[in-house]
Amino acid sequence: MIGTICTAAVAFSLLAYAIPHFIVAWFYKTKNLKKAYNAEWALVTGASSGIGKSIARKLAGQGLNVVLVALGDPLLDTTHKELSEQYPRVTFRKVGVNLGQPGKYIEVIAEATRDIAVQVVFCNAGYVLTGFFVDVSVEQQMANLECNAVSAVHITHLLLGRMRAKKLRGCFVYTSSAAAMIPNPFSVLYASTKSFISSFGASLASEVRPYGIDVLVFHPSPVATRFYDKAHKLDAMEFFKKFAVDPEELPDTVFASIGRMVWRDVGPTAICFRLLMKLVDYNFMAFATALFAPFMADFKRYAKKES
Repeated sequence: MIGTICTAAVAFSLLAYAIPHFIVAWFYKTKNLKKAYNAEWALVTGASSGIGKSIARKLAGQGLNVVLVALGDPLLDTTHKELSEQYPRVTFRKVGVNLGQPGKYIEVIAEATRDIAVQVVFCNAGYVLTGFFVDVSVEQQMANLECNAVSAVHITHLLLGRMRAKKLRGCFVYTSSAAAMIPNPFSVLYASTKSFISSFGASLASEVRPYGIDVLVFHPSPVATRFYDKAHKLDAMEFFKKFAVDPEELPDTVFASIGRMVWRDVGPTAICFRLLMKLVDYNFMAFATALFAPFMADFKRYAKKES
């Protein structure tokens, strides 16, 4: 009897996961956000390269004007010029800020968007720090926390407040990660901030949907971008990068999911991690990871550096 109940519970859990993904994947190919929300402006963080740039390009292709938020470096200038030439009928605003510096960026973003109604928001910026947590300075850790998690809270609060005041429809989309699903030694803050983003988006969704505002959190598998350029090499990271996809492949899947799901897993790594955590308790996984971590090549590598 107990075995039957457990089997039924597992089957229900797997079906509850698989069916929505199957429906969206097969019946919804993309979504025109300009038409869906009668919108004119979108904002994308981390917009100068990778996923952010591919999303900005997709938005422009739908006729939306785009605020490009990224580090104020030559790469942002190049992206702004490239997209402006590719979509001459669309307006692009570049906002060069460091989302890892508390108290500085939100005023700049607020001022740069004061005269426009931003209804489509992609909080995409983020990066990974690798190595033993204690070996990376607390200043670097806090900057990572600010960029990956806190900046999304500030930007959401600012733009959601404006949308609600004007009774505008729209959406907020957050780039999380497959790493949010499992314990991640040697990239502690990255996994933690992505877990926060996933929970933040899921919790916010129920508050804003009645007002015509959709929330989506998507968990991409590794993507072939500059994201990993500054990270120390991890064996686990190198393994999963073998399954990386081109960032240009993501927008259609993400756009198709907005308003139809709250969490969307994209790619084999994210899907496998989610399925794994349906079969294995997170607490057990965390304990097992802690127990066997000293035998991992990455652990030995960083422990050797420490000694």
